[in-house]
Amino acid sequence: MTYQWTKLGRVFDPASRPRPEWLREFAQAPATLVLDDVVRVYFSCRPGPDAEGRYVSHAAYVDLNRRDLFEEVGLSPEPVLPLGGLGTFDEFGTYPTSVVRHGDQVWAYYGGWTRCISVPFDVAIGRAVSHDGGRTFEKAGRGPVLGASLGEPFIMSGPKIRRFGDRWYLFYIAGVKWIPTGSRAEPVYRIRMATSDDGVTWTRHGRELIPPRIEPDECQASPDVIEAGGRYHMFFCYRHSLDFRNRDRGYRIGYASSTDLVHWERDDARAGLGVSAEGWDSEMVSYPHVFVLDGVTWMFYLGNQVGRHGFGLARLEGSLA
Repeated sequence: MTYQWTKLGRVFDPASRPRPEWLREFAQAPATLVLDDVVRVYFSCRPGPDAEGRYVSHAAYVDLNRRDLFEEVGLSPEPVLPLGGLGTFDEFGTYPTSVVRHGDQVWAYYGGWTRCISVPFDVAIGRAVSHDGGRTFEKAGRGPVLGASLGEPFIMSGPKIRRFGDRWYLFYIAGVKWIPTGSRAEPVYRIRMATSDDGVTWTRHGRELIPPRIEPDECQASPDVIEAGGRYHMFFCYRHSLDFRNRDRGYRIGYASSTDLVHWERDDARAGLGVSAEGWDSEMVSYPHVFVLDGVTWMFYLGNQVGRHGFGLARLEGSLA
């Protein structure tokens, strides 16, 4: 059975109205925190590039009316996390961010990145804690909670934090290789998982969860997992490794299911949400985030240029099964 999603349009576009300079471009990797009256959507944004065309990225949020997800009722007045200090793993940016409630706190796991020379960047996963309902966060420390290791030597990114029962699960992507090109090296990365008893100390599962389909060097990202109908459902995105900034080879949303969170059956035909014939999501769809609100299943997702023009919303017709 293919899931049927109704696209409702673009919810948030940073260019739709005047914004602070640090929130000038992009709204990437949406992730929700459902509050009493609003749905707080965390995303990553950028100021304009510097004189050499280089960016930094920040974590921010927009508050949407819980009863009308197209009504913007609040915006973070400043980034929810500061950039890291000189030489740290998150010196130049935070992208993406995923949050979970833990008692009266909100814990965030985020990709922190730094610039490199032989390749454009490297990424590791950090943790931060909020004591004010997710408005601001304090970093757990100057280093990452999940970084490079013998089996995962680079690009530890895309964290999605989940708690099922008493267990913590961190779904993320890990670098497989860099492919040199004439202009810059392009990374290949795949979906992996780590588990924890406390959300602090993690045990890596040590293997890729989703096999490649479109090519051996397929790139995968945004492993968003939700439990419904007695199964676990993963919506993620995938693309070709090279020449992917176009409609034919750009990001698409995939799907896999599992009964134990370890063994996954991939069936992209069931994902049910593809590119539009025209408009802001006509070239690619990516970075899905699926959540249930008041009995309805929703998906936030990115469109063309991986969120340069904001994120949109789709509603599932029926339920996950």
